[in-house]
Amino acid sequence: MDIISVAIVEDNHDIRTAMELLINGSDGYACIGAFNNAETAVEQIPSLLPNVVLMDFNLPGGMNGIECIARLKGEYPDMHFMMLTVYEDDDKIFQALEAGASGYILKKTPPSELLSAIRDLHEGGSPMSSQIARRVVAYFQKQAKPNPALEALTSREKEILDQLSKGFLYKEIASNLFISIETVRRHVHNIYEKLHVRSRTDAVNKYYNR
Repeated sequence: MDIISVAIVEDNHDIRTAMELLINGSDGYACIGAFNNAETAVEQIPSLLPNVVLMDFNLPGGMNGIECIARLKGEYPDMHFMMLTVYEDDDKIFQALEAGASGYILKKTPPSELLSAIRDLHEGGSPMSSQIARRVVAYFQKQAKPNPALEALTSREKEILDQLSKGFLYKEIASNLFISIETVRRHVHNIYEKLHVRSRTDAVNKYYNR
C-alpha cells in the first residue's frame, strides 16, 4: 500500500495533535508537517510536497485557510486540499471549493471516516460530509432554472430527449425504453416540432436550457 503523506494546518493544538497521532498511527498514512498558521504553511509546505493538506478555515494571523489554499493550489495544482472545519454555511463551502479545495469534511467526522476521506481525495475523489453534500446539491437545485419549452413535452418525450442528450442511437433508445424504433422516430419528430428545432444538437441544447 502506498503511503499517503499528509500536512495539517490547524491552530487548535489539541485537535492538531490528535490528527497527527491518528494519521501517524494508521497504516498507509504519514503526517509530514503540522502548522498552526497559514503563513508558515505557505512557506514550508512547498519543500514537503504532501499528497494531501487538511486545512482549517479560521487561522491566526492575516491569512485564513481559504486564502492559504488559493496561494498553494496556484503553484502546486496536483496537491490535494481538504477543508476540515466546523463551518457548514454555503458561502464558506463554495469559497473553499473555488479556491481549490477538492474535499470538505466537518471536524466532528469520526476518525475512520476521516482516514477514508483522505484516501478518497488522494485517489481522485471529492469527499464531503453528508451534511455538506446535501447543501451543495440543494444549492444547485435552487440555481437550476426551469425551461418552459420542455413543459409542452409528454413524460415519454422527456424520457427520449434525456436519452438523446446522453448520446444514445435510436435503436439503443428503443431497446432501453422497450419500444420500437418507429415509435422513437415518431416521438423525436414530435419533440422537434414542440421545441421548434431541426436537429438532435438543438434539441439537447434546449433540454439543458442553453
